[in-house]
Amino acid sequence: MKKTPIASDISYQPLSQNDFEQLITLANTVHGGGYLNKTSLQAWYKKGIANTPAKINASYVAYHQNKLVGFRVTFTVGSWQLDQWLTPNLWRVDSNKICYFKCNTVDETYRGLGIGSKMLKLSIHAAKKQGALAGVSHLWKQSPNNSAISYFSKCGGELVKLHPDKWHEESKNGYDCILCGLDCHCEAAEMIIYFDH
Repeated sequence: MKKTPIASDISYQPLSQNDFEQLITLANTVHGGGYLNKTSLQAWYKKGIANTPAKINASYVAYHQNKLVGFRVTFTVGSWQLDQWLTPNLWRVDSNKICYFKCNTVDETYRGLGIGSKMLKLSIHAAKKQGALAGVSHLWKQSPNNSAISYFSKCGGELVKLHPDKWHEESKNGYDCILCGLDCHCEAAEMIIYFDH
């Protein structure tokens, strides 16, 4: 009989290139085919490491034994660009002091163990060392039971604005959304966490 994993069975470490193969498999299983590949992950990985002598990494992975069961990719301050899906005029912190929480993913079998929250806390700790005062993200509103927004809110996230069709362009370029297929109309919730509380 297979033992049900518990929170204390999960180990956490900064994302490394050794995690790429399992991470890409998990990402495309959870989010849909074409969501992530080695080239895009390599770019994400580099954006998570501060360009300082300490080379602080703000991205994390979670393992159960030798299986990667979750990951959190976070971009450092200054490594990401503002776009039409962000509203910095509604933020209480200048954009040059904000990191970007790119992606949080947990294997379906391991949800409910606090893995997403733990990885977010680890990322926040690292991002603060990198000089960030806050972190912004786009949460998938159509996630099962609205779990993405729920967990982010419990971790201190505040809703900034809703963005319909955030991932529509990616779906036209090969992203196969697990809900919409190649014509994604999922809504993104722009949310922010301020690190001073």
